[in-house]
Amino acid sequence: MRDFATSDDPQVQRELDRLAALSLPQGRFGLETIHEILKRLSNPQDHLPPTFHVAGTNGKGSTCTYLRMMLEAEGLTVHTATKPHLVRYNERIRLAGKLIEDQLLGQLLKEVLDASEDLGPSFFEVTTAATFLAFARIPADVCVIEVGLGGRFDATNVLTSPTACGISTLGIDHEGFLLRPEEGTPRDPLAKIAFEKAGITRPGSPLVTQTYPARALEQVEAIAKERGAPHFLRGRDWDVEGGEMLTYRDANGTLTLPMPQLHGAHQADNAGLAIALLRHQDRIHVSEEAMAKGIQTARWPARLQNLRTGPVTNLVAGAEFILDGGHNPDAAEAIAKAFKDRPRLNMVMALMANRPIRDVLAPIAPHVNRFWAVPIPGHDCHSAEDIARVAGELGVGQPHAAQSVEEALAELGKALADEGDTTPQTVLIAGSLYLAGEVLRDNEEVPD
Repeated sequence: MRDFATSDDPQVQRELDRLAALSLPQGRFGLETIHEILKRLSNPQDHLPPTFHVAGTNGKGSTCTYLRMMLEAEGLTVHTATKPHLVRYNERIRLAGKLIEDQLLGQLLKEVLDASEDLGPSFFEVTTAATFLAFARIPADVCVIEVGLGGRFDATNVLTSPTACGISTLGIDHEGFLLRPEEGTPRDPLAKIAFEKAGITRPGSPLVTQTYPARALEQVEAIAKERGAPHFLRGRDWDVEGGEMLTYRDANGTLTLPMPQLHGAHQADNAGLAIALLRHQDRIHVSEEAMAKGIQTARWPARLQNLRTGPVTNLVAGAEFILDGGHNPDAAEAIAKAFKDRPRLNMVMALMANRPIRDVLAPIAPHVNRFWAVPIPGHDCHSAEDIARVAGELGVGQPHAAQSVEEALAELGKALADEGDTTPQTVLIAGSLYLAGEVLRDNEEVPD
């Protein structure tokens, strides 16, 4: 039930219970069901304001956040759809800058479920249909829609003429879904990922992307050409560099903007993609001043997020706490780069069972001084003992297994006291968005 969240509102809870009973029918791929659901609801996806559609392995959520904040800084009203939620289902649907209210959410979910129950819809199809209903019925200037999984068969991939499509970084993730054998698709794993993500490309809509290895780029360019979509590639048509300031360049000139406040050098890449999406379409104008303000004000929970003082962080007094939900090797590389200058890092980690422990932990391990592995309550996860064992094999000194984040932090606090260590401490809690949601809830930092 935690996957779908709970609600204090009885109507919302009834619909969340119905959602929790849904699952993707085994072996069913395609968009036929979501098209039929939307047809029964008068095709709300065809009645949206100008829309940005963003896919990718890592960075797509941050890119969508930069887009939203830049657009809002321009004074525009923005609807946003992002995935997943961390604590409350409401986080998936943001209307005119605010999370959807319970009453409207309950009504929309009931309407979609009542209309589609005989079709055996998935959780994601119902969620997407409810999102499009809300976006079509409530006025706004622009929509920003994040792809959930892949692109070609993602339930959001029913948009016919988005204002612009974007693809963030690519990496190997969700192998069971995205790398399943299929005739006529690439065999190389990264090329197959690129093929799936580029499935959001639409005729005439600008496709704006990061740069990729040749085998992946070949797929993106072929699909853009086949569908008649102008492709704007980083390193060829636009570029961005981080430093003291963020420098963005394209054929229309150079922008010098502030660096993102979000942690990590990779955030300059994500902000750059958002800028490029805005600069390679002609339906929405956003000034340089609004871009600068949007970059500075962007916040994205569980992406190298500094936690506030609260019940969790108080367990190690005076420490800096950073929370990240990255759960694949590419995300781990980004975390490692962010902590390369912090040699005495304390880490608490959990990982879902379908994630490779060694591949995710290896980039971060050299920076870790004290390590605790924990399970994820209510989820199919690796045991804390298995994660701790791999940490030891990777050279992390004295890795520990604990039964909860609270237990791990209590043990860390005791270790610091026993060693008489009074130096400033950094605690990284990472490895799973599910774990991140638990920590945010327990630390009383529910995303709003």
